[in-house]
Amino acid sequence: MANPTIELINALRLTATNLRNGAYHSWGHHGACNCGNLVQSVTSFSKEEVLRYAHTGTGEWTELAIEFCPVTNAPLGLIFARLNEIGLTPTDIHHIEYLSDKAVLRQLPGGFRWLKRNKKEDAILYFETFANVLEDQLLQKVDVRLENITLPVKQQDLALAY
Repeated sequence: MANPTIELINALRLTATNLRNGAYHSWGHHGACNCGNLVQSVTSFSKEEVLRYAHTGTGEWTELAIEFCPVTNAPLGLIFARLNEIGLTPTDIHHIEYLSDKAVLRQLPGGFRWLKRNKKEDAILYFETFANVLEDQLLQKVDVRLENITLPVKQQDLALAY
């Protein structure tokens, strides 16, 4: 599963919000499918730009992710580098495109069920649930014991201590 990062969680929630607020969704369109909408959320690219860059490779997002080479400076390479930077792996990209990660599906409100990859409402639900799963994972890693928290010390506070 993805590396839980605040940036990824925010991107997933932003994608769900954008879709809910009317962003174009078409599973057969590289720039407007599940991954295409997520790419729009983490880059400044429009759906047309995402489509153009995706067409520099061959296949769907799942195949493009597998063929990704981080050495090139091609726009498609930059997209995958960005997705990787915020915590996604090629496997995560595959699951996002097909709404298929069982760890996410088990956490759906109402319990496990298969979602339809080309149904906008299912994509919104998947993005929101994925964000919640990652947020729970991230919170489990946070150590909030007071002895582990260091506060900034002002020079004047040190003078008062002596």
